[in-house]
Amino acid sequence: MSKKETSFGKIYLIPTTLGDSAPLEVVPISIKRTIEDVDYYIVENEKSARKFIKKISPRKSQPKLIIETLNKYTEQTSIYEFIQPCFEGNDIGIISEAGCPGVADPGADVVKIAHEKGIQVVPLVGPSSILLALMASGLNGQNFAFNGYLPIDTTERKKVIKELERKSKSQQQSQLFIETPYRNDKLLDQMLKTLQGQTQVCIAVDITLTTEYIATKTVADWKKTPMNLHKRPTIFIIQG
Repeated sequence: MSKKETSFGKIYLIPTTLGDSAPLEVVPISIKRTIEDVDYYIVENEKSARKFIKKISPRKSQPKLIIETLNKYTEQTSIYEFIQPCFEGNDIGIISEAGCPGVADPGADVVKIAHEKGIQVVPLVGPSSILLALMASGLNGQNFAFNGYLPIDTTERKKVIKELERKSKSQQQSQLFIETPYRNDKLLDQMLKTLQGQTQVCIAVDITLTTEYIATKTVADWKKTPMNLHKRPTIFIIQG
């Protein structure tokens, strides 16, 4: 990853932990090597990104880091400015708040522009809550869809839940989705009231943390299983 005057730098997609766990227990050593070599970063949150970098590479100079913040408020035109160091031969690292950049994450906007400009994008191995939940669910890993967040409005959300259940049955397709952690319990309550009794539901909570819990049960069985998901990162999967 040395700087070259005659070629563009690369953009490295750097996965982070899914919670407050020791980074090198869940990310490979290649992440450490990349962070030690890269000084330019595009991140979702500067404070947490600096904390992650310091945990991975304690001796790396924090003052020399050039960090740009990318979130839902960032103007598209700013992204072109963020990637300028690549045109000068410098590598850039993208770090999201949790898991893999570009997956349910604003980092995808940078990657799209990088391809348009002929900049090489290098995805690094790391934890993805979506794939880890699917791996452990026992549901269909050959045909699945990630649906992001469901509508907040109760009526609209109920409609979408029913539609996802219908689609999962007709296409034998696992349907994955997430919720803002403080609304998890309300979503689960509505799912159990809306879905049919024999529909399979996987609840994957606190993935890779010491409090990790992953289980797949029918809706009828989940109704007998008290759950507290409040403020706990959760992936939901249903399959009819």
